[in-house]
Amino acid sequence: MGSPVRIATLVEGHGEVEALPVLLRRIAAEVAPHLWVDVPAPHRVGRDSLLAAHGIESALDRLVVGVEGVTGVLVLLDADDDCPAELGPGLLARAQAARPDVPSAVVLANREFEAWFLAAAPSLGGRRGLAADLQTPPDPEKPRGCKEWLTRHRTDGRPYDPRKHQAGLAAVFDLHLARANAPSFDKFWRDVEYLITGKR
Repeated sequence: MGSPVRIATLVEGHGEVEALPVLLRRIAAEVAPHLWVDVPAPHRVGRDSLLAAHGIESALDRLVVGVEGVTGVLVLLDADDDCPAELGPGLLARAQAARPDVPSAVVLANREFEAWFLAAAPSLGGRRGLAADLQTPPDPEKPRGCKEWLTRHRTDGRPYDPRKHQAGLAAVFDLHLARANAPSFDKFWRDVEYLITGKR
């Protein structure tokens, strides 16, 4: 087996620290099962810090220096109230200018990471503490409150907690259903595939 593909990642939330590596390994197993894809633990940086002047540039420098043999960098943020098509390209341009030596991708989950779970809700029915009869809500990326939606559809009466539940859901939701229903997840998939295989 040759040298690994090693994707270093920047995230903003505690839940993504555990969930993102799970998701990247699942996609890697589908798009390049013959490759050794290594996903070191994500670095967590506050959204405001990343968006500030020189913020994403400094974070990427620290990340690339801190992860030996990095072959690609992925930045994942929640879009919240921002338009991904406006904020994302600007951040990507800054990232590429800061570290032109390393392929990079910037993805904004629209509006939250958890919207990707809603996009594949039927595949989560009866799993990980969720109700059995889940249906994908209309336009799952449109509303705020995906975490609250997951809380309402839990069967144990406990609120959804990204630190406790996000990685478990990331391990089992239907990736292809999410791609079909959530354009930002489709972009995420394509960007991850690019970082792994070098192909668009």
